[in-house]
Amino acid sequence: MSPLPVWSSTPLRRLLVVLLASLVAMAATVTGAAAAPVADPAVAASAAGAATPDLLRYDVTLRADADGSRWTGHERVSFRNASGRPLREVYVRLWGNGEDGCGTAGAPSPVTVSRVRGGAPGPLTVGCTALRIALPEPLAQGGRASVAFDVSVTVPERNARFGREGAFRFLGNALPVLAVHDAEGWHLDPYVATGESFYSLAGDFRVRLDHPSALKVPATGRTRTLPGAPGRTVTLSVADRVRDFAWAAGPFRTATQTSPGGVLVRSYWAPDTPAEGVRLNRRDGVAAVDRFGKEFGRYPYGEIDLVMTAGFGGGMEYPGLVLLGASEEGGPVVHEVAHQWWYGVVGNDQYAAPWLDESFAQYANARFHGWQDFDCSEIDWPSEEAELTRSMAYWSEHRDEYHVVYMVGPCVLARLEAVLGADAMAGMLRRYVRDHRYGVSTTADFKRAAQAATDDDLGPFWDEYRVR
Repeated sequence: MSPLPVWSSTPLRRLLVVLLASLVAMAATVTGAAAAPVADPAVAASAAGAATPDLLRYDVTLRADADGSRWTGHERVSFRNASGRPLREVYVRLWGNGEDGCGTAGAPSPVTVSRVRGGAPGPLTVGCTALRIALPEPLAQGGRASVAFDVSVTVPERNARFGREGAFRFLGNALPVLAVHDAEGWHLDPYVATGESFYSLAGDFRVRLDHPSALKVPATGRTRTLPGAPGRTVTLSVADRVRDFAWAAGPFRTATQTSPGGVLVRSYWAPDTPAEGVRLNRRDGVAAVDRFGKEFGRYPYGEIDLVMTAGFGGGMEYPGLVLLGASEEGGPVVHEVAHQWWYGVVGNDQYAAPWLDESFAQYANARFHGWQDFDCSEIDWPSEEAELTRSMAYWSEHRDEYHVVYMVGPCVLARLEAVLGADAMAGMLRRYVRDHRYGVSTTADFKRAAQAATDDDLGPFWDEYRVR
């Protein structure tokens, strides 16, 4: 939420509002009429556009088949309406259908929802990634409601964040989550395979995963296992203030250690993963979670799972869990761990402003490794249209320019550090994380935070480096 204009928070205006409210209340007493509340127009407008539904609670129970390829069960989502406008509907995002859309008769969508309770479902839209559920009655500001449904998840035959590699299953963006409504309306952006479309508010997850005991199941949150039916195990996860929930399944090898800073780091890897790659990822993952905790604020999730295979392309971040390809040289573990702060703790609309998490994670990664893979001596823009703050709508059509977010973005942040000074930059980032912890930030929010750290006008800097 953006700060209120200065005029709306002055002592004089507050005094006038209080006096006017008192006069209205006195008139109502005399006439016997009910006094209407007096609202500050700026406050009312801000409340009307607040991001909602919020204070989310997901309760999920899923059961796996013999090899973790199919999961079926139930999901219930309770939520509050944070907006000043009545909430008449919610949208469920089925991001797992992004690659396959609505499927075919012989190959249906990987994620299906049925038996909806708590509202009336409409048809699937946006390539079968969005399901509208009309609420039985408008939900007023501050009110709570819930929807529930049966869910079926079938892991696709591809090596991807939602896919499989040999005997191993990756279930990233497989669990349905609620879309966000704010001053711009409902965010129902399309899925993109290059980059991320995902935008969700932080919520609490309570997830029960029932699976064959031969499968290890790393998952978002603090996990523990219980014996299930014969030959089966139940993995229970408690995850608070996270934006998504992901898990994996397979006959992983495992190791557990606690970082010097007190974070539990669980490592899972396929047997054919290069041993040196596993060692390097574990070493750097432990070091990164502690270092970024000092630089950006304490790691909030208690546990982080590093899931590694030889063939996974690159890496993918989720709260408390990262998927990694591991070679003899290691993998992108530092970048993915940095995402625990940049998109995890400090949220952003990853479709509208991907630089706010990817460039920041790369900046943290570059600082960790000493900028050995970056040459920031000259900023090279691939075209006149390329801007750091472009959305995925632009990058999806200009994939050959998408490297700007990963290579130019961290260099722009490095140059901002040179302008502010290292200590001022570090302090600004800590305050920025503190002020937006578990919330959502925008480019305008970051520019305000940076400007507050210096007396110099940063306008020319933003123009020069296309931060608009």
